[in-house]
Amino acid sequence: MARPPRFDTSLLLDAAVGLAAEHGPPGVTMSAVAAAAGAPSGSLYHRFAGRSALLAEVWLRTVERFQEGYFAALESSPDPRAAGRAAARHVVAWTRAHPQEAGLLLYGAQDFGRDDWAPEYRRRADEGNRRVGAATAKLADALGARDAQEAERVTLAVIDVPLSVVRRPLRAGAPLPAHAEELAERCTDALLSLRGDGASAT
Repeated sequence: MARPPRFDTSLLLDAAVGLAAEHGPPGVTMSAVAAAAGAPSGSLYHRFAGRSALLAEVWLRTVERFQEGYFAALESSPDPRAAGRAAARHVVAWTRAHPQEAGLLLYGAQDFGRDDWAPEYRRRADEGNRRVGAATAKLADALGARDAQEAERVTLAVIDVPLSVVRRPLRAGAPLPAHAEELAERCTDALLSLRGDGASAT
């Protein structure tokens, strides 16, 4: 039976996440990841064609793991406002549970060298963005959004508002306040009241 590799891809990407969270994308180099993982440089080049592939993999793995729970939250209730509240809460709860990964996502794909990614990596990133757009459009439709302004309000509610709740403490290197989930949920719920019915999160 073949012996499993000592330094698998997941372990190497975990090391890259830590470097990105601490030093930003410039800190994610092949040699730095190898050193952080305690792996020989050959382990990196065996799994990644070069630094651009490493940067693409660490960015995409992180954002796709976040999106998996986000999409599940948006599908968690037949009540669209409840689903929107769940999505907002997920952003904060995921950030609290995964502070290094959340710190990495303060950057964008361009910061991780998207222009140099191989086509399959760019396709994965575009597909993720497309799914987010489709999910928020579906939520806006379920809420009865009547025009582009109301659709933008839904996007603001389930993306921009919860991100704003976590962004400032992340950038300051501070823990999220205990009330962060509730704050994001309540602000999101208020914006999702497109008809001004005054209902609140429960």
